[in-house]
Amino acid sequence: MTTEFRPIKGSIPALITPMLEDGKVDYPTLRKLIDWHVAEGTDCIGVVGTTGESPTVNVEEHCEIIRVSVEQSAGRVPIMAGCGANSTSEAIELAKFAKKVGADCQLQVVPYYNKPTQEGQYLHFRAIAEATPDLPVILYNVPGRSVADLQHDTVLRLAQVPGIVGIKEATGNIERAQWLIRDLPKEFAVYSGDDPTAVALMLCGGAGNVSVTANVAPRLMHELCMAAIRGDIAEAMRIQFQLMPMHKNLFVEANPIPVKWAMNRMGLCGPTLRLPMTELSESQRPVVEAALKASGLI
Repeated sequence: MTTEFRPIKGSIPALITPMLEDGKVDYPTLRKLIDWHVAEGTDCIGVVGTTGESPTVNVEEHCEIIRVSVEQSAGRVPIMAGCGANSTSEAIELAKFAKKVGADCQLQVVPYYNKPTQEGQYLHFRAIAEATPDLPVILYNVPGRSVADLQHDTVLRLAQVPGIVGIKEATGNIERAQWLIRDLPKEFAVYSGDDPTAVALMLCGGAGNVSVTANVAPRLMHELCMAAIRGDIAEAMRIQFQLMPMHKNLFVEANPIPVKWAMNRMGLCGPTLRLPMTELSESQRPVVEAALKASGLI
């Protein structure tokens, strides 16, 4: 039950969804990626989020990706199921499915495109938590994509709702993150959703990093998170400086375009994305290639 939920700490890759050349979900490779992350020390795996191309998988695929991920993890690592939608009823249905197949928690993004008010956001997340009281809710604030912004006072209100246990704070604004860590209950987990500033957030008391970079550097991101959480600034910054080229250049085009190209370059998955996302442009490939080399990943 949510009352017994222990906050997940550490590195949480926002896992890509591998696809075959015809655009179908590549479930065998998904299983291999989960095994790899377990072997590399990943602390939790986030599936079917933005990086997992959630906008272009259909509902049946969305559910199957969650089911396969839970099955393959087999309790070795928690699964954070992306269940967000800009329809409250759809988000609830996805969350109910995630609970049924054994996900450990749900990631719920601020409803995108329809621009709800603060009260609308509060009621949206509260309704989800009330409908799925046995699947802990991690809020996800990413106004760069959703346009709507989950404000500080609304997060504090939501932290009082049973079952809402954390937030993925993806604005990259460290002052904002510090206010959240300062004002939220001690047991409420604040995760970074911004690789370049994640180390700073964790050194301020954050619980971990929901990471794009962890797709290509799971061991290093796990070690960075553990160092930052225990307050080992020197070690955390040593790894941070190594990974900075990836943090920067995995966003030369919209996520997950660069990271999927990088993973294909590393032999981890195919390069296919679904329209309207396209493969990394020719001009940016040397940039991502150089970042992989600079970070010691190829």
